[in-house]
Amino acid sequence: MRLDRVIAVRNNKTIYRDGDRCIKVFNEEYSKAEVLNEALNQARIEETGLNIPKIVGVTMVDGKWAIVSEFISGKTLSRLMTENPEKKEEYITLLVKLQMEVNAKSSPLLSKLKDKMSLKIAATELDATTRYDLHTRIEGMPRHNKVCHGDFTPSNIIITDDGRPYIIDWSHATQGNASADVARSYLLFLLRGDVEGAELYLRTFCEMSDTEKQYVKKWLPLVSAVQLLNGKAEEKELLMRWIEAADYK
Repeated sequence: MRLDRVIAVRNNKTIYRDGDRCIKVFNEEYSKAEVLNEALNQARIEETGLNIPKIVGVTMVDGKWAIVSEFISGKTLSRLMTENPEKKEEYITLLVKLQMEVNAKSSPLLSKLKDKMSLKIAATELDATTRYDLHTRIEGMPRHNKVCHGDFTPSNIIITDDGRPYIIDWSHATQGNASADVARSYLLFLLRGDVEGAELYLRTFCEMSDTEKQYVKKWLPLVSAVQLLNGKAEEKELLMRWIEAADYK
């Protein structure tokens, strides 16, 4: 196994290419359980028939856990948007189409989205009243069992040279309400400063899925509270605005 070609560095993990294999090496802070759970998530998503890199194995590299999967050659949708800004609307439409394909699948053994959100909100430093209101809001939202990616952004879509899309990074996969997944993607556009892209994305999704914008935005306080755990100081002000704007009834 050769680790001399770094292809990405993400959130305390480094991704290497070794021939036709992709090796994601996690920092020491990741536990065995976390890494095995991510590999299990990806294996379960493979079973849905979605177009994703297949898991080859889980191993250790210099004392660190690593997931080995197929290497997919191509460009991320994020890079294509940067290189071809005039095609942004076309790329956003593709992003939404792919997300709808994901949400159309089911995987009964995945963790429940609502349960995961509740645990994360409980772990925030929000005051007790706000946490209680958010937990109440979660319980009041419709229960669905659709596959949710959890980090569905243009950087997690790879387009091969022949135009075939692959969806990567399934570490946050759950089953639940698709509008929560969409609300998180919308929030991530905003946090990256792409307000125009965020609004285009949300409008496109709502038009293609016949979903009301207000329904998606009901999830914004919840996904914003979960995002607080990332601990980025520059995001806190925007996240708190969304959380405090919640209409608890």
